[in-house]
Amino acid sequence: MLDILIVTAFVLYGLGSGLRARSKASQSLDEYFLAGRTIKGWRAGVSMAATQFAADTPLLVAGLVASAGVFALWRLWIYGLAFLLLAWLFASNWRRAGVLTDAEVTRVRYSGKAVVPLRLFKAVYYGTVINCVVLAMVLVAAIRIAEVFLPWQDWLPAGLYQGIASVIEASGIRLGESITGLDALTTSTNNLISIVLILVFTATYSITGGLRAVVQTDVMQFAVAMLGTAAYAWFVVDAAGGLGGLTERIVELYGLEQADKLLSFAPPAGVGEALLPFLVIVGMQWLFQMNADGTGYLAQRSMACPTDRQARIAGLVFTWLQILVRSLFWLAISLGLLVLYPFTPADAAGDGFVAAREALFVSGIDELLPPGIRGLMLVGLLAALASTVDTHLNWGASYWSNDVYRAVVAPKLLKREARDAELVLVARLSNVVILLIAMAIMANLGSIQTAWFISLLFGAGMGAVLVLRWLWERINLYSELAAMLVSLITAPLLLHFFGTDQEQEWIRLGLMSLITSSAAILVTFVTPATDDATLQAFYRKVRPFGFWGRTAALCGDDGRARADFRSRVLAVVLTALSLYSLLIGIGRLAFPAPEGGQWLSWLCLAFGLALLPVWLPMALGNRFERPAEPLVAERD
Repeated sequence: MLDILIVTAFVLYGLGSGLRARSKASQSLDEYFLAGRTIKGWRAGVSMAATQFAADTPLLVAGLVASAGVFALWRLWIYGLAFLLLAWLFASNWRRAGVLTDAEVTRVRYSGKAVVPLRLFKAVYYGTVINCVVLAMVLVAAIRIAEVFLPWQDWLPAGLYQGIASVIEASGIRLGESITGLDALTTSTNNLISIVLILVFTATYSITGGLRAVVQTDVMQFAVAMLGTAAYAWFVVDAAGGLGGLTERIVELYGLEQADKLLSFAPPAGVGEALLPFLVIVGMQWLFQMNADGTGYLAQRSMACPTDRQARIAGLVFTWLQILVRSLFWLAISLGLLVLYPFTPADAAGDGFVAAREALFVSGIDELLPPGIRGLMLVGLLAALASTVDTHLNWGASYWSNDVYRAVVAPKLLKREARDAELVLVARLSNVVILLIAMAIMANLGSIQTAWFISLLFGAGMGAVLVLRWLWERINLYSELAAMLVSLITAPLLLHFFGTDQEQEWIRLGLMSLITSSAAILVTFVTPATDDATLQAFYRKVRPFGFWGRTAALCGDDGRARADFRSRVLAVVLTALSLYSLLIGIGRLAFPAPEGGQWLSWLCLAFGLALLPVWLPMALGNRFERPAEPLVAERD
């Protein structure tokens, strides 16, 4: 009963948030998707973290730790570099661009007849293809959670349940494989009921209240999710013998060599030839991915902030919550589960091992937590799911209403300007379409980890170009078109020739990054540059950092852009050193390797703390604020 009350309170809060924000959200797309650009930095940062918390990510962490040890989590932690680039360099650029979506940047950054087709292509590709794949991964995690906690065959009247099951059997729908031993029809029926109810709840407040409702619920959802995760970590570690005995138990169960591999933050001894492929992946993954400059909902949160300083704070709050705070809790849970649910080498070599270890994160909640705490953690996982789904719905719909309907359908087909009311209606209807597509994709996904690897491959060719368009004036619309088209051609070929085997991933990612980036840079030099008028208008509005010497001179700038770029890169380096030093220091002290000394852990902890007073004043002060006065007009 206590669990049910906690879940009910969560649902009522979410629905109330949507109703409270409905009036303002209905006024215009700017109010619907950017909350009138009034979101405080810390709230935007927490909202980013809530979205990235996701229901699938803790399951992914559990699978990575069991299959490859703590060192494998650098595949997630390395994204902190991209997040810090967003905070220090790109967040202010996104905000000052004055656009509603990242696809709309093509309108203010490039010139030429292909601007509208590029904007339309990006809107469909990001807003539907990529967005729905990510949503499908989240929904796979959702049905694993739901199967354990929502046994509809025991709760619903027999007649009603059998009627739904008959429809599903006749349709041939199959949603996931059971992790609790249910037959295929019962599994699909329960999963469909759960998914529909969860999505109806999430879509209701997201569609109704827009970004205001999303951010308001995200802040609450993140707090609940972290509270539930902390409680889960406490019970798991306590059941595994406490922090002090965790390492010894892992050694007893898996042997010294395997325990060292599982607990090492650095490359484990004897990793040999496997180290190079992993370092290649980690070294490239943070830059060669489609969100390298914040493209997507991270950019949306930055654009919703009222000032550059608030946008910077949003990025930093997000990065620290994402990389340090949540990681330590998930790490404690994943390592504790290794003790409570041990496996053998034969198990690890079997089919479905990763998916089974991912599912243990959920089944452990049901088996290890007492009533009340179990309800809190269930709400935490539902909150993580809702905060991801609501963001992807809101973000995906922004493309269809702003970049497809307002930019193409209304002026080109209807021969008129779109009205605010119809744009908001299109946005709300787009949410439903995106959900249906995501559910269709979900039905064909297996392991979350495998789906994640494939999504990384498709995005690997875009990152470098997306970063360079802000830093280098010579990048043009053909650069982006080349990167996207070559990626779409190359990815299927790489999957065909190298398959989805994890051992071949470094080759797939390496070839994808090399081929697409090379093609984009080559195309940049053999195609016409963006015209001077467009570049100057963009420079005056955005004041980008980096290599904009010619445009800056035409605008009468004093060359401060390049100096700002160096200072901001230094800030990224200092913040990253502080972040990763604290992560390693705290992580190694809490979960020591069997034969590792403690001096390095304390040194990392001290170094990370010592850097805090260096970069924090830079983040919170006005040192990086650009002057408000406009630059001079173009010179003759």
